[in-house]
Amino acid sequence: SPTHPLPLESYAAWLSTYKWKKIYGRELVYAGPLFIHQLSHIWIDFRGIRDASMRNHDCDYFENSREATYLQRDYAIRNPKGFSGYGENCWGITASDGPSPTKGQITVGGRRFFGYLARGAPFGPDDGTLSPWAAITSLPFAPEIVLPALRYFHEIDLQEGNPYGFTASFNPTIAAADGRPCGWVSPDHVGINQGPITLMIENYRSGFLWRLMRRVPAIIAGLHRAGFSGGWL
Repeated sequence: SPTHPLPLESYAAWLSTYKWKKIYGRELVYAGPLFIHQLSHIWIDFRGIRDASMRNHDCDYFENSREATYLQRDYAIRNPKGFSGYGENCWGITASDGPSPTKGQITVGGRRFFGYLARGAPFGPDDGTLSPWAAITSLPFAPEIVLPALRYFHEIDLQEGNPYGFTASFNPTIAAADGRPCGWVSPDHVGINQGPITLMIENYRSGFLWRLMRRVPAIIAGLHRAGFSGGWL
């Protein structure tokens, strides 16, 4: 903030909360819901710029989000809880609505399913609910695995009846009344889901938002105050 900036020690305190983990042979700052690895990247190009934590681990946040994206696919391929539909082209676990009509839970076939929940992988919570937008928003990080997922979501008609694009979330483990392979489908259209799809497709296509934000003095000053250096900075 140009007028009320946080003290310098605030960012160091934030970095102290990080949980570095090695999972499936991948090392990264762990956060279960995929959106945590994505939303700041809509606006800021983190390729090649590093703060103290990333310098210590010889990484940057872009690569960290790439690892988190692959981790989600790794988890879906392993599918340790045996949910229907999970696979190399069907993944995307994040904070989302779920099959329960409330924030509580329902039981179907002996399994528990929840309403809105900060779902995560691989340590959960996970009830078989997937969010197409979460996979697609990782397009700049790992297009080689996101584009096949996007095609698959088209194949199972996740955009059917939705004028805004893909449904917010779906759960193949709960059978659909019409027999569609996507199973339960959220009835809601959520702007904070659809927006990142459009913006990250544009960053993948042209880098437009990244280039625009690199010209904002407050962004540059904030990154420097947080200890970022290298790359375009």
